[in-house]
Amino acid sequence: MAKSVTRANTGVAAESKSPASDIAKFLKSAKAAANTGSGAGRIVLALDATMSRQPTWDMACAIQGEMFESVGGIGNLLMQLVYFRGLGECRASKWAADSRTLADMMTRIQCRGGHTQILKVLKHAAKEQGKNRVNALVYIGDAMEENVDDLVQAAGELGMRGVPVFLFQEGHDPAAEMAYREIARVTRGGWFRFDRSSANVLAKLLSSIAVYAAGGLKALQSRGRHEDRLLIAQMSGGRK
Repeated sequence: MAKSVTRANTGVAAESKSPASDIAKFLKSAKAAANTGSGAGRIVLALDATMSRQPTWDMACAIQGEMFESVGGIGNLLMQLVYFRGLGECRASKWAADSRTLADMMTRIQCRGGHTQILKVLKHAAKEQGKNRVNALVYIGDAMEENVDDLVQAAGELGMRGVPVFLFQEGHDPAAEMAYREIARVTRGGWFRFDRSSANVLAKLLSSIAVYAAGGLKALQSRGRHEDRLLIAQMSGGRK
């Protein structure tokens, strides 16, 4: 299995293989990010694009626009689409600043059979965090076919970088639920179950995550919606 995430339609460099320079690179990129002063919230939206995910992919494509709309008056939002499918294919899009651009990317992608590649997603998010602040990683899927210890270790490293992971699980696969919950725990993110009939709930929760990414916990607390309070409870460890 390949270890890199490629840039969709544009090509992207393979992951760095010099761990000794990671800290120096991180500090350098963090300083550069601070100097930009963009203030935009950044969310990596990752989806399992294997064959069983087509209905959920269509749902995510339809409601992602609400994430951009929800941050109006709070700040700006940038989103990057990451997906995996087929035999080791895992790709990342450019960062999008509006819903139409992201929707155009998503509608060109077809789901294909294959195994999960969650580890690649986690490592990619960490790599992006090394370039510029990532406020949250959102993952939507239904399965987990990898070594759970590897996933939790990568998630823990992501959590230490301050990136919460919010996982939305369709179905009731016990192995997936165990892994998803643990990833959420070590990153101080959240785990949620949903089905294809609960698009409205998913949309509201994703909007809450967008508000958090753009304005932090204070923005969530000031809105005070049910989904905002649910997200805060998850992030503080009050999981059900």
